[in-house]
Amino acid sequence: MEDRPLTLVARDLRKTFRRDTGEAVEALAGISLEVRKGALTALVGPDGAGKTTLLRLASGLVAPDSGSLEVVGLDVSAEPQAVQDRIGYMPQRFGLYEDLSVQENLDLYADLHGVTGARRAEIYPRLFEMTQLGRFKQRPAGKLSGGMKQKLGLACTLVRAPELLLLDEPTVGVDPLSRRELWEIVFKLIREDGLSVLVATSYLDEAERCAHAVLMHAGKILAEGPPAEITAKAEGCCFLVKGPQGLPARSLQARLFALPGIVDAVPEAGRVRVVRQPGQLDTALEIAGLSLDTEPVEPRFEDAFMMLFDSVAEERARVSHGTIVAGGSGPHGETVVEVHDLVRMFGDFTAVDHVSFSVRRGEVYGLLGPNGAGKSTTFRMLCGLLPATGGTLKVAGADLLRAGAKARARLGYVAQKFSLYGQLTVDENLEFFASAYGLRGSGKKDRIRALKNDFALENLSDLPSGQLPGGFKQRLALAAALLHEPDILFLDEATSGADPIARRQFWGRITALSEQGVTVIVTTHFMDEAEYCDRIIILDAGKNLAEGTPLEIRQQAAMSDETAPSMEEAFIAIVERERLKRTEKAA
Repeated sequence: MEDRPLTLVARDLRKTFRRDTGEAVEALAGISLEVRKGALTALVGPDGAGKTTLLRLASGLVAPDSGSLEVVGLDVSAEPQAVQDRIGYMPQRFGLYEDLSVQENLDLYADLHGVTGARRAEIYPRLFEMTQLGRFKQRPAGKLSGGMKQKLGLACTLVRAPELLLLDEPTVGVDPLSRRELWEIVFKLIREDGLSVLVATSYLDEAERCAHAVLMHAGKILAEGPPAEITAKAEGCCFLVKGPQGLPARSLQARLFALPGIVDAVPEAGRVRVVRQPGQLDTALEIAGLSLDTEPVEPRFEDAFMMLFDSVAEERARVSHGTIVAGGSGPHGETVVEVHDLVRMFGDFTAVDHVSFSVRRGEVYGLLGPNGAGKSTTFRMLCGLLPATGGTLKVAGADLLRAGAKARARLGYVAQKFSLYGQLTVDENLEFFASAYGLRGSGKKDRIRALKNDFALENLSDLPSGQLPGGFKQRLALAAALLHEPDILFLDEATSGADPIARRQFWGRITALSEQGVTVIVTTHFMDEAEYCDRIIILDAGKNLAEGTPLEIRQQAAMSDETAPSMEEAFIAIVERERLKRTEKAA
């Protein structure tokens, strides 16, 4: 790849922004980078690393404070419009017009970019074929699934055949099947058209498939090169650890992650995958008084990513078990959610089709499924936000069809999108929601103080919540949801778009809550997060396809050659198998 010409060259690039408070934030601190033509390059890093800033500079939307930046052979600062005419940029929130149809959105972007009728006749059929949106030309964009919206956004970006494609978190909030389809389109364009692509992503498995990966932190580049070279940095440092009988993998994970010398720990098929600093695993286990079976395994790109960040990141928030004051009163094992033959109709369309399951106190239960599977509808009914058409639904001992308000008073909810008030400070948000939950006087003050301490928010009291880094937004949203000490906590794609470090911190807190008896029901498109669940259910077309522990789900999808599938591979295999059965039955 080294002999390929360059499509982007950055030299000592710097950019500083100022918050409303006047505080200076250095987004890029002397970045130097080369992106090769006809290749896929990934920008990887935690919130605030500078990935989006770099993409915005490359697209000519923002000017650097100093340094030089050439894109497709042009000086971006001197000729931003000329650069924009030759590249495509798909930001995190791509501007689709939801009242316009698929065809009308595509036509609008073609008009904006001056694409001729002859060129449209040439490129439209290919775009519709690649995105599989041809059958939905007249459907309003607002009625598309999340994955289809992303594919339409990509098609609108590609309508003028750019030389360089800039993608900022293109698969956030997209299910694994749609994510795979989106990347098939990108790889096809690279392979057949020689398109150059620079992508910022939170999915480390996506970065692992790129030709070149750039790891960023605090506006600087930590490491770059082919993913295999970066992965090799974790050689000899990765293990699978099995805990004592009866100890959930997520509980062992939280304990291991808090140990000195341990870089990373994540649940994996009932065990915990551990990454250690060189020579530190046995010492860490000895200090903790743990006697565990350990098995060395080959490193992954994600393991090396975590090792590099452990060496430079500030002390990570490691949650001590039992520190978070929560609700969850009552005996563990008691059934607190009962769903039987649940049905939800929208006109003639059946979104949820006779789904049944139950959840026990203190359990972490996952609702998984592709976009449009019915999981969000099920989730909304569980929260009391949407009435069921049929079946029975009991939450916290209350029938939601008859006593929704009573049941909702015992629920906490963290939404996919940051749902607090961005103009209000951290303290003002907590004060507002505490009052809304009926907390008063010294009880309210004590509860807010305890949660700010638990979530390390004390030093951010006066900062508007909209200006918080992504990881701290999650902390604040979770703290607000816990103010009234709910028995059941609902997490709706709560870590969507978060980097791996922030997600591990988040799940450490969820583990601490579940051990205090709080029941957690979660939807997620991160299949590795399903490993934190005691049990999961996979839905598609409104029906229950599979239910069980993460290990049982993997076993249901085991390959014929006895290769153990990853959770994502198992999810895709189960959904595709059931869809094939439906197709054959319909035929």
